[in-house]
Amino acid sequence: MITGVHAMFYSSDPEATRAFLRDVLQLKGNDVGGGWLIFPLSQAEVAVHPVEDTEATPGAQEFSFYCEDIHATAADLKSRGTKLSGEIEDMGWGLVVRLEIPGGCSGMIYQRKY
Repeated sequence: MITGVHAMFYSSDPEATRAFLRDVLQLKGNDVGGGWLIFPLSQAEVAVHPVEDTEATPGAQEFSFYCEDIHATAADLKSRGTKLSGEIEDMGWGLVVRLEIPGGCSGMIYQRKY
């Protein structure tokens, strides 16, 4: 039986990426040795989306965080120096904004409507 999901960022600067997750997003990490942090999350979802009408290619993956209040979360992240790409958009299923993560990574943060 599947009991969870493990997601990864492949980073050109893993220390900066880990520090961002720990210090800016305030995720609590467990050091599993040598400064290698694993950030357990209390919730996870997996979805499958068609590639038609998107810029995605088959096999592409997307990393997203979700929150309860996108406007408050975006303002909080900006106050801690996070660069958000564009404005918050209503995608129908949620309110979405992209964020830049150190090490050449990026992600999406959204407020669910479901």
